[in-house]
Amino acid sequence: MRIAALVIRILRQFIRDKRTMALMIVAPILVLTMLNLVFNGDDYEPKIGLVNVPEQIHSKLNLENATISDYQTNKHAKEDLVDKKLDGYVVFEQQSPYVFLEGSDPGVNGAVMKWVQAAFKPLQKNAPPTELDVNYLHGSSDMGQFDYFGPVLLGFFVFFFVFLIAGVSFLRERTTGTLERLLSSPLRRWEIVIGYIGGFGIFTILQAGIIVSFAIYVLHMLMEGAFGYVLLITLLLSLTALTLGIFLSSFANNELQMIQFIPIVAIPQIFFSGLFNLETISEWVSWIGPFTPLYYAADALRDVMVRGYGWKDIYLDLLVLTGFSALFIILNIFALKKYRKI
Repeated sequence: MRIAALVIRILRQFIRDKRTMALMIVAPILVLTMLNLVFNGDDYEPKIGLVNVPEQIHSKLNLENATISDYQTNKHAKEDLVDKKLDGYVVFEQQSPYVFLEGSDPGVNGAVMKWVQAAFKPLQKNAPPTELDVNYLHGSSDMGQFDYFGPVLLGFFVFFFVFLIAGVSFLRERTTGTLERLLSSPLRRWEIVIGYIGGFGIFTILQAGIIVSFAIYVLHMLMEGAFGYVLLITLLLSLTALTLGIFLSSFANNELQMIQFIPIVAIPQIFFSGLFNLETISEWVSWIGPFTPLYYAADALRDVMVRGYGWKDIYLDLLVLTGFSALFIILNIFALKKYRKI
């Protein structure tokens, strides 16, 4: 009977906590749906440029399963390659093909090379296969999957742990009465928010610096650009995670409810960060990406770490991350009204 009473008490706890019950059902369904949309999406169709291809050869090529653009000069094709409008292009010089790859994504590189081999197969019916001359704008043939996925994973783990620690820590400030005492002091709401962000931010800066340094100098993650830019990106991402975590903690009554935000807020971002090719995800859900901070952080980290780009190529991503942080700071100031107006 005592065991039955204990079981009944726990069941009643779950029944009263509607959020927990919903999470146990909704969160797995959400994550499984995301995985289904990612892995059951369309096959990636590479964007290929053909430069100065003779008409007699062009007519014999198998041009299916790719988006083809024709160019008269190598210059224009290279410009589109730099702007990511092409995944690769083929140049004909002295009747020999030369392949130029954007190179930053090994998976896309493989898709381009597979298409090129299939496209030129009709020309090799009566001749032995020729070894293609392949050139890379970024990366090389030795570049691995971890080099491409590393920047995204780096950004995700920084975001995830800062979000979790900030939310739980601020929640503890509320439940222990510290926040209530601050609200009864002469401090204004915005001063309290900035103070907390500044305090947590110092540890956030330290964490980001250690993680980035370990990934690059110990794990030897590919690093083509400046270390300072990577540190700046991760700091802005950490600030976004910090302000978002503090804001969402206002809607949690205990640590369990704070953790419940993870499968709703943190995990879905990984699907839209570039870890999976967004062009293969169903169109009706891929639009979510630009509304998530990790989308911009991952793009900027890849531009610096894999492509070696600088300020002019990443400043828009940094501005968006700054905008996210500013938005969450403002929301935090308004969220404090629910505790006490001062």
